[in-house]
Amino acid sequence: MNKNDTKKTVRKRTYAPGKEPKSFIVRHETELLPFLMEKLPQQNQRNVRRIIANHQVTVGGVPTSLFAYKLYPEDEVILYWDPVRKVQRSNLPIIYEDKELVVIDKPSGLLSVASDNEKSRTAYRMVGDYIAQKDRNARIFVVHRLDEDTSGVLIFAKNPEIRDALQNNWQRIVTKRGYFAIVENPDIPDEGHLENYLTQDDNHLVYVTKNPKFGKLSITDYKVLDRNRDYALLDVNISSGRKNQIRVQLGHIGHHVIGDDKYGEPSNPLKRLGLHAYELDFIHPITHKEYKFVVPMPKEFKAMFFGAKSMAKPTQKSGKEVKKDGLVRKKTAGTKRGSKGKHLVKHRH
Repeated sequence: MNKNDTKKTVRKRTYAPGKEPKSFIVRHETELLPFLMEKLPQQNQRNVRRIIANHQVTVGGVPTSLFAYKLYPEDEVILYWDPVRKVQRSNLPIIYEDKELVVIDKPSGLLSVASDNEKSRTAYRMVGDYIAQKDRNARIFVVHRLDEDTSGVLIFAKNPEIRDALQNNWQRIVTKRGYFAIVENPDIPDEGHLENYLTQDDNHLVYVTKNPKFGKLSITDYKVLDRNRDYALLDVNISSGRKNQIRVQLGHIGHHVIGDDKYGEPSNPLKRLGLHAYELDFIHPITHKEYKFVVPMPKEFKAMFFGAKSMAKPTQKSGKEVKKDGLVRKKTAGTKRGSKGKHLVKHRH
């Protein structure tokens, strides 16, 4: 076991014999009732309706009691023997919401989506619950993901068309992916440009390979923002979206991200991974509007390098601001349909 691996072991929930949940993967667009009728041929329609109405079904970890709930390919439908408790969500870290998107500042330690070991405590479940509170028929769709221990900007779509438009054009439309990273060995050069081919082994661990036939090109640029005796704070931008690329590429040059119990054995002074996705900018593939989502540096990052002064509230900046739902939102004036607009969304510091 890694010397920094202080996380509690996540164990699968155990069930009484014969009471294990049943999981089904959706292969084509349909609705919940006919889907379960097909998957449960031993049950009549009345029984299947009772199962749904009794809140024994989740889709992507989100419980629903709607017979006509829309299902899409790759959805995971889980049938439980007991009702799944609905959760009222409030005070979620939502930084932006419109008719197409929901954007959050995901905390470190929270899965983006369900895993084999965890089905309910995910960003997807929390945002899905929140959306369902406002409209029982509404749901969300995964646009991209962040690692469990990485915090920062995470986007969900409100319909599959927007999800597909964003995902299918992701490498082309994303103009910036900015991260704050804290690494060991503060003697790292002031800035650097890293290009490596990355692949993964049978255990799904990513590593650098010199053979381009077996790896995918990964490009990472960084600048040092500050140093102390033991660590360096980096502003990192990635031009490719490979799995774990920042952690692997920085570790490859001898500067592991702190708290990274997956690659190397760096120290763990913050009891979390020292990686935060602070900015994500993209151009909408349909409307061509420019979106810029920015969240603050985590307070524990600030305290490590800038001390108590960094925790003071900044003075109010001038300029037109619209305050809503506890957030300060700045937006440039819109233009006619088809022309470019710009959205700047920030947390209130």
